[in-house]
Amino acid sequence: MTTTKAASTRVDDREADDPQGWQFNSSLVLTMLLLVLVVVQGPFRRALSAPVTQSWMTVFVAVFVQALPFLVLGVLLSAIIAVFVPPSFFARALPRRPALAVPVAGMAGAVLPGCECASVPVAGALVRRGVTPAAAFAFLLSAPAINPIVLTATAVAFPRNPQMVLARFVASLLVACAMGWLWQRLGRTDWLRPPDHPSFDGLSNGAAFWGSVRHDVMHAGGFLVVGAMAAATLKAVVPAGWLHTAANNPVVSILALAILAVLLSICSEADAFVAASLSQFSLTARLAFLVVGPMIDLKLFAMQAGTFGRGFALRFAPATFIVAVLISALVGAVLL
Repeated sequence: MTTTKAASTRVDDREADDPQGWQFNSSLVLTMLLLVLVVVQGPFRRALSAPVTQSWMTVFVAVFVQALPFLVLGVLLSAIIAVFVPPSFFARALPRRPALAVPVAGMAGAVLPGCECASVPVAGALVRRGVTPAAAFAFLLSAPAINPIVLTATAVAFPRNPQMVLARFVASLLVACAMGWLWQRLGRTDWLRPPDHPSFDGLSNGAAFWGSVRHDVMHAGGFLVVGAMAAATLKAVVPAGWLHTAANNPVVSILALAILAVLLSICSEADAFVAASLSQFSLTARLAFLVVGPMIDLKLFAMQAGTFGRGFALRFAPATFIVAVLISALVGAVLL
């Protein structure tokens, strides 16, 4: 009996070591992939040469290439300020009275050239350093929307509509201040969880800088690709009649692009180029897209919930969306 078991074990060992069996290694996978490409190259070429595909690729490449330099510059400057400018600087620069600190903090958002991914940890650091939450939240909302990189990108994306830059600045600043004052008036401390320390604490400046750059590039770059793909799909695939139906209704168009901004979660350095490609919609509707996106989207909701608590995010995010849509419509009616 023992001899039989030993023989069986030796047979199993030889079968396991037999190099002639089916082995799904990298070489086999590559060979199978090449065979599949050879077989489907005809249909693949026809699909790429189709007018719809050509239109999709043209819009995607145009949006991505135009936005990429601003994204890279914004990420680098954001990392420099987040690492080398101490949060205590902002605390010293703000007035002690919360009602006055809110607009000053909103205007201070212009000194943080970076995407919304950077504004959340900076706002958390401000709260830890004793800055009133109302002012910190005004800074959180304004920084991604009114900084020089974003406004310059908006001017480049809308060369024929320079008033869009002013409208975006005014609407975004008004929303930031309104939400700061609203929190000061109605906010409760038990809704706000004290933010944790930043993950880069204890690292050298160089390590923290490159850590911040890697974080923002991975997040913002991925969302830029998704946003460019979505814009290209809307232009090339969605029937023009549907878009015109939504675009021709002022209320529906504003709500549609505001909701689209939340779902796409595009970095604020790149969203102007996506908005410019949605030429079926009015300037006011595209303004709503530009104001809502940097203040509340899916990734920002997750970051705000992780930094300040889920209870805060569940109240702050819907209120921000409503205020941003209303103010965008009002500012668009006046300036656009």
